[in-house]
Amino acid sequence: MSAVTTKKRRSAWPRILRRGLLENIATVVIGLGFLMLFQPFAITLYTWSFVTMLAGTVMFIVVSKFPE
Repeated sequence: MSAVTTKKRRSAWPRILRRGLLENIATVVIGLGFLMLFQPFAITLYTWSFVTMLAGTVMFIVVSKFPE
C-alpha cells in the first residue's frame, strides 16, 4: 500500500460546514421551537413555533447529507 491510501483523506469542505456542529445547531433550533410551542406567556412565540421547528427540521435533513 502506498502512503496516500493509508492516510486519512482530508475533506475539501470548510470546518464550519461539517456535519457535527450544524446538526447540533439544528437540534437546538428544533428544541427552541418546541419550547415556544408550550410556553403560556407570549402569543407571538406560539405563532412562530411551528415555523421554527420546521426550519430546524429542514436544516437537520440538509445538514445530515454533509461530510463528517
